[in-house]
Parts: sequence; structure tokens; C-alpha cells
Amino acid sequence: MVAGGQHGTEGGVRPKEAAAVEEGSAFVQEIEVDPTGSGPLNGLTFAAKDLIDIGGYKTGCGNPNWRYTHPPATVNAVCVEQLLAAGARCVGKTVTDELAFSLLGENHFYGTPLNPRAPDRVPGGSSSGSASAVARGLVDFALGTDTGGSVRVPASNCGTWGLRPSHGFISVAGVNPFAPTFDTVGILASSAVVLAYAAAVLLGQEHVPHEEPGTVHLLREAFSIADPEVRRVLDPSVERLGHLFGGRLRETSLREIDGESEEPEGTGLRRWYDTYCVLQWAEIESCLGPWVAAADPTFGPETEQNFELVKNLDRRRVRRAAQHREEYFLKLKAFLGPNDLLCMPTTPALAPLKGTIGARGHAAASDYYPRTLSLTSVAGLGRLPQVSLPLAESGGVPVGLSLLAANGRDAFLLGVVGRV
Repeated sequence: MVAGGQHGTEGGVRPKEAAAVEEGSAFVQEIEVDPTGSGPLNGLTFAAKDLIDIGGYKTGCGNPNWRYTHPPATVNAVCVEQLLAAGARCVGKTVTDELAFSLLGENHFYGTPLNPRAPDRVPGGSSSGSASAVARGLVDFALGTDTGGSVRVPASNCGTWGLRPSHGFISVAGVNPFAPTFDTVGILASSAVVLAYAAAVLLGQEHVPHEEPGTVHLLREAFSIADPEVRRVLDPSVERLGHLFGGRLRETSLREIDGESEEPEGTGLRRWYDTYCVLQWAEIESCLGPWVAAADPTFGPETEQNFELVKNLDRRRVRRAAQHREEYFLKLKAFLGPNDLLCMPTTPALAPLKGTIGARGHAAASDYYPRTLSLTSVAGLGRLPQVSLPLAESGGVPVGLSLLAANGRDAFLLGVVGRV
């Protein structure tokens, strides 16, 4: 691991020095930031993804050129301040995919954080180090960011609990922007109890309510695009939900939500995926494009390819995509009652083996990204809270099942998750 140095005097990490980071490490830097107050998180330790500011230290964003060309943060991100004030202690900054632009967790410069449950497989990204630190028992919980699945996918791959909150409900001040209308600060945790405590602090809730769910909708298209093995190992968990919630569990088609005409199986979610990608890529270029053009940074192969996609986007598509997003948001708002839930696989496939996707990420040679983003786009477009629950495994490889609630019903969702 890279030693932290004295608070406020970290200095830059040049590209050639990045190789010093230990392969498999969850941390890009170990630090000690003591609590500033006392509260429900007393005695708990956490780490923060290296997209999130900690005062006196550089926010490296997973790329040595970014780290070298930016000064240390002057203050903590708001979310970090909240946790410190509630009694938690920060012990490190965790590895992230470059500029958060991946769902794999394989950083060309800083290595691939270990997935302790499946060491031959990727931890998932871009909150790879945060998931690894929690799964390895190095911290009680960790902060990540989730734009298109960057908390939920690592949570599923590493067998931890993971929350993406409703968009705009947890402060992103002091968090490097990626695609702002989708960006959220999420939490990876060792248990549902720790997840609820940490989330309650960040959401400004005094406690998590315990309310009965209304209808629990099994989203048919989400299950249909998942691999047969994923569906098989999730079946017992779905059955347990049926026993827990009785007749409130029902299978629901996406067409009942979005009202779009009947198409071949799986294509409904593909439209959501296309809408998400256009808006995400447009926002990435607006946020990061000027720095990329000016700094001409060195990227790993996958990140290089991803930024080519962003540069080649026909930005005339943005207006229509924004209209589609608003339509999907309003339809979900009308469909989901305050105590209703959606249920789906967190990811459509087991965590990929290391090195098997790489720079092919979005290419036609692999359908991992389109299928995964098809699932994660539902919460993104709907601004919904989502929790990935580590309820299953296949041959020792974790498989997450997700529950989503209506926009703003984060605390209710956490209460239900605690029961499950």
C-alpha cells in the first residue's frame, strides 16, 4: 500500500509511481481520521472511495495523471463529515476504476482489488476497493459512488450489502462529478444492520422505520435476461420472499410500468439501457472532457476505449433521451405505491473472471455491459433507492438479489431489507 504521509502534506503520485501499489490491495492509501463527534456509529470503521474528498489528501480518482495534476482537498466531503460526526473512524481511501468509468474493478495502474469470495474473479467496479475492504473485514462499511451500478455490482460480486440511494438524497458535495444527474454516494456494508445505521446518518434519519411492504413486483424482463445459473440460485431467495410477504409477491412485466408496445423478450430493458447510456456519456464528456483534452492523460486500455465512445456520441440524441428519462421516471412514480417494491437480480451474470472482458467492455464481443446496465438503469432513470442483498451463491461465487423502492422511500426500503 502507499503510505499516507502527514495529514495535509501528501504530495503528488506521478504515473510511474503507481506501480508501487500492491496488487490486490483494497486501499490506494491508508490514513487515520478520528471521529469528530459521538453517535450511532461509535466504534465503527469505514473507508472512502478515492473519488471522495478527505481534507488534506489528494483525491486521485483512480488515475495517476489526475492525482498529479490536482491539489489536495481542503475539507472533507459532506458525507465524510456526517460519518465522522456520528462516531465513525476513517481508515483509508480505496481503489477505484479510472475516473469511475467501469463496472469491472480492474485498474490498469493500481491493480485489481481482491474479491475474497471469488479470488479468480473481478470485484466489480467502480467501487472495487470499497467492496473488497468490506468483504475482507478490513472495515465495517465503506463509501462508494454509484452512477450506473458502481456500488450495486461490486456488492453482488463480493457478497456484501450495498445501497444506492434515491438520487439527490445524500450529498455529493466533495465527490468528483461523473454524470451528475445519475451520480450518488452509496454504501457497502458487512451486514444489514451496519448498512442501516450508516445510511440513516447520511440520509438524516433518526431511525429506520419498520413498515409492511405493499406489492413486491418480480420484474419479469430483469429475470429473463439473467443467465440460467443466476436465476437458479436466486430461486430459493425469491421463494423465501414469498413466504415472508405472502400473496404480496407477484410477477410483473416492464410493459405494465412503461406502457410500451410488446416486443421480443428482453428488448424493453434495452430501451432503458440506450436512454441511460446517451445521457451518461453526454454528461461524462461535459464533466471530464475538458480535463482529458487539456491534460492528455495516459489511460488503461478499457478507459481509453470508454472515452472514445463518449467522444463519438451524437449529442443530438441527448434531447430525446432526456425526454425518455422523464417519461420513465413519471411512469415509475405513478406505478409504485409508497410501500411497493421491485425485485430483480442485481447483475445478470456471475462476476467475470479476471482479464476476460478488459478493453472489450462495451464491444459487441461481450454482452456483459449491455445486460448489466439494462438492470442497473432502472434505478438510475427512476431515481429509485436500491439495495443489493447477498442472499445466494453459485459454486462459491456470490450472487446478489436487489430490492428497489419508490423515490425517496430509502428508509422504508432499509427497514424491509433488515427483515429479509
